[in-house]
Amino acid sequence: MKARYTVLAAAAAGFALGAVAIAQLHAQAKPPVFYVAEIDLKDADAYVKEYAPKAQALIKKMGGKTLAAGSNITPIEGAPPKSRVAVQQWESLEQIQKWRSSAEYKEIREIGDKYANFRSYAVVGMPQP
Repeated sequence: MKARYTVLAAAAAGFALGAVAIAQLHAQAKPPVFYVAEIDLKDADAYVKEYAPKAQALIKKMGGKTLAAGSNITPIEGAPPKSRVAVQQWESLEQIQKWRSSAEYKEIREIGDKYANFRSYAVVGMPQP
């Protein structure tokens, strides 16, 4: 009988230590960084055909994930962006900076600049429980 209690106590202790370790790992996880772009289109057709597919492929290749993009914008407070908005999720600000400073991005952005004006910024997400 004493052996059963010892095994049970050891199992409970192991479970408790595992739960503490998992909680600490979650606390150490860095929250994602969100990149938001407001896009004022000069030539919507050319933007969609020549720029957007290349830009989206590079974002995916560099580790970003597009969460929302388009012109179906519902203003809640203040003036909405004029044409389009894009929201991306990245692992870190450094990852965004690597993407933005890449030769591939600069080449693609030259195309985008012909068809749109951009305003963009990044914001660090909140840790989730």
